[in-house]
Amino acid sequence: MQSVLHPVIGPKKEIHDLEGRVAIVTGGAFGIGYEISRAFVQNKARVIMINRKEDQGNDAIAKIKQEVGDHAQIEWLPCDLGSLKEVKEVFTGLRERGKRLDLLILSAGINANQYGEDADGIDRHFGVNWLGQFYAVNLLYPLLRKTSKLPDTPAPRIVFEASEMHRGAPSVVHFGSLEEINNPDIGSTEVYGRTKLAIILGVKYGIVERVIKKNGDNIYALSVHPGAVNTAMQQQWKDAYPGLLGKMITGVMLAGGRDPEQGSYSALYAATSPEVEEKNWNGYYLNDPGMPGKESSQASDPALGAALWDLSERIIKDKVGADALTDWH
Repeated sequence: MQSVLHPVIGPKKEIHDLEGRVAIVTGGAFGIGYEISRAFVQNKARVIMINRKEDQGNDAIAKIKQEVGDHAQIEWLPCDLGSLKEVKEVFTGLRERGKRLDLLILSAGINANQYGEDADGIDRHFGVNWLGQFYAVNLLYPLLRKTSKLPDTPAPRIVFEASEMHRGAPSVVHFGSLEEINNPDIGSTEVYGRTKLAIILGVKYGIVERVIKKNGDNIYALSVHPGAVNTAMQQQWKDAYPGLLGKMITGVMLAGGRDPEQGSYSALYAATSPEVEEKNWNGYYLNDPGMPGKESSQASDPALGAALWDLSERIIKDKVGADALTDWH
C-alpha cells in the first residue's frame, strides 16, 4: 500500500547515470534495498543483491528484468549476515572475483523485535544491523580501494542505513564487551536504537577517521535515515510488543510512513549525488537527501566510536579467528 503521505512528505529522488559501475546491496532483494537495487539497474549499473532467502532473490530479479528487460545486470547471492563465518566466505569470494566495486550499500536489517541471538551467539540486532555489515565492509575494502585508483572513476561510496531511532539507544552505552551487548533485559526499541547508534559512530569515527583519512583514500562513507517506511519490517513491532501496543505501533507506522521507493531516496542521494563530494560530506549522517542530520550526543562521542570499533574487531577475531579481518591499510 502506498503511503497516504506520499504527496506531502516525499523527498526528492536523485540518481545519476551509473553505466559501467558495480554495486553490492545487502538486503537488496526486499523493501528499501530492493528499491535501491532497482534504481541502480535502471541507471545501467551491475548490481549484486545479498539476502538470506532465495525466493526473495528470484522474485526481485524477475520483477526488475520484467521492467528493465533481460539485459538488466542483476544477480543475487545468499548470505546470513548473522553468521560471521558465512559473511567471510561470501564477501571474500566477491572481493576475489570482482574487478571493481563502486557502490556498497548496507541495507539489510532487523527492526525492533524481542531479544534473540544469531548464529554466533550475539544479540541478533547488533549482529545483523551492524557487525555482519561492518565485517562485509572490511572484507570488500581492498576492492573499493582498487576501484578508487582506476582512471576517470568517481570515488566509490559506502552507504549504511541508519535511523533517527538511534536516539532510542539506552541512556548508558559503553560498547565495552559482548556481555553488555547480550543483555536480554534491554527493551526492544533500545536494542534496535543501539544498532543504529553503532552505524553512525562506526561510519564517522571508524571507517572515515580510522581508515579513509589515515590512508588518504578517495572513498566516501555515509549513513542515512530513510524515514519511517512501509515495509514488512513494520510488522515486527507486533513481535517486539505483543498485544494491543504492538498492533497500535504497527498501524501508526504503516499509516504515516513513506513507501519503500521513497525510503530509498536518502541512500540513492548519498550513493550518487555530486554534492556529497562538492560539500565534502564524508562521514556525515543524512536524515533526508541533501540534509545533514543532527546526531544525538552519544552519536557525536569519538570515545564511544573508538570503543565500538575495538569491540567489533575483538568479537570478529574471537568468532572467526585471529586472521579474520583484512588489513584496513
